Amino acid sequence: MCEINKTAMEKAIEESKINYENSYQKGGPFGAVIVKNNEVVCSSHNTVVESNDPTAHAEINCIRKACKILNTYDLSGCILYVNAEPCPMCLSAIIWSNIKEVYFANTKKDADEIGFRDDMIYEFFNGKNTSILKVHHIDNKEAKEVFKKFKEMPDKIIY
Repeated sequence: MCEINKTAMEKAIEESKINYENSYQKGGPFGAVIVKNNEVVCSSHNTVVESNDPTAHAEINCIRKACKILNTYDLSGCILYVNAEPCPMCLSAIIWSNIKEVYFANTKKDADEIGFRDDMIYEFFNGKNTSILKVHHIDNKEAKEVFKKFKEMPDKIIY
């Protein structure tokens, strides 16, 4: 692990401590750092409780910050360091943002052992535990027309 990797992981772990070192819990014990060209772009921690936002995971918060700082929705060339293996939602955001490399410390099994429930989402994706969410398809001509018009747009941005 090169020096910036060590520094970035140390910062991610620092961020993860914020929610148990403060007298007020802002979220779970998770921290993230985004690096580009061997420079730390930003860092963040989980703020689910503080913001009443179930999507405010450390990785999501960090991606949002990096996009603002770099003035782009495309984080190609960035590397993410997190103190724990990203959950399915965060993995999706990481992929959508074009980050191609992630380093993590604790595993999803470690997160499960302290009470986090990522496994139920993986089970849902695998066709098990379908009682957690009912998903229904509604065929709609107007919705399809919107997609058709978007497809025909010249110079559209697909991300």
